[in-house]
Amino acid sequence: MTPEQIQQIEAGAFRRLLKHLDNNKDVQNIDLMIVADFCRNCLSKWYMAEAKEIGVDIDYDAAREAVYGMPYSEWKANHQAEATPEQMAAFEARQAAGKSS
Repeated sequence: MTPEQIQQIEAGAFRRLLKHLDNNKDVQNIDLMIVADFCRNCLSKWYMAEAKEIGVDIDYDAAREAVYGMPYSEWKANHQAEATPEQMAAFEARQAAGKSS
């Protein structure tokens, strides 16, 4: 494969990931963090960092809008539930386990 083909494939896979997350708004960020140690906000930070790598200045709000498909405040108001005590305990355990490795 050429570098251009690799880049096209990676970009397409990222778009599919965003579409999958958009189609599954019921999956909370905290659940993603517990299971996979990343969430939509992490993707937004990675998006912003990659833009910077190629000389494009994009702020965190714009990066989150690119990932969430809407302003973060709108997504949060319409789709984000309060984390349960069980979710917080699982998240904290995941974070503690990551620090010891």
